[in-house]
Amino acid sequence: MKILDAAATAAALPYPMVIDRMEALFLEGLKAPDRHHHTMPKPNETDATLLLMPAWSEDVGCVKVVTATPGNSVRGLPAIAGSVLVFDRETGAHLALLDGATLTARRTAAASALAIRHLAPENAGKLLLIGAGKVAAQIPDAFRAVRPVDTVRIWDIFPEAAKSLADELCARGWNAEPVPDLEHAVPEADIVSAATLATEPLLKGKWLREGQHVDLIGAFTPAMREADDLALQRSRIFVDTPFAAVEAGELKTPLQTGAITQDDIRGDLYEICKGEATREGDDEITLFKTVGNAIMDLAASITAVEEGMS
Repeated sequence: MKILDAAATAAALPYPMVIDRMEALFLEGLKAPDRHHHTMPKPNETDATLLLMPAWSEDVGCVKVVTATPGNSVRGLPAIAGSVLVFDRETGAHLALLDGATLTARRTAAASALAIRHLAPENAGKLLLIGAGKVAAQIPDAFRAVRPVDTVRIWDIFPEAAKSLADELCARGWNAEPVPDLEHAVPEADIVSAATLATEPLLKGKWLREGQHVDLIGAFTPAMREADDLALQRSRIFVDTPFAAVEAGELKTPLQTGAITQDDIRGDLYEICKGEATREGDDEITLFKTVGNAIMDLAASITAVEEGMS
């Protein structure tokens, strides 16, 4: 069995290949079981959680194992640890063990890029990042695989984090800079991508302009939101899978309050990739909400096995 550390996992996941593989799996209509959640009691601290995400095709399968241990904050350790086991479908033989955090960050950015391939304006070149974490750092390279992105502006609740990511991107050859004012930065962007842990909306619908594409990554629990009701109401809404409306407060809360309805969600990645759910005009605001699923992990796993073991 091949073991790929974080650097080797990243090297084995070039964005054009991951995006193409992901599109092929969604076009194929491949499905995966819902995420498995298991609570692991921890005496004298917050309970830990074990997450299992399996998926398989005719040739290859994978299982992502993630442990979330909130109590690690007092130990000075990361709260999240994860690995992805890849196996051969014919024999069941274990082929590779991949770094889970790296694979998740790159497949998450690739999923948003896949949506952008079908939904964003063809000439979209100006990207605004809301958030400056590990996933945000992947977004420019992923998006440049499908659109001519040439400038990146970054806003974060912690200005020093925005500056640090801007410096990192500049060192990689990007035209990047932090911005202090989110309200003024939003209408200047062609693509607005949010990858934060916000529990209250950061992106206001009144700031959006016609023709933009909004990409929402961060709100992955019912208690989290990155965009307000008006942003949703002004947009043509798409999701990665229908599970997004159940798992993400971004959609679950406004659906419960009546701010939007199920009819406002125009399609998922299966329909987007088939051309059944599309942008309908140059002036339309499109909005894509992703929470992730195991098909994305499988696309990355197949790519990594092909690239990292060739």
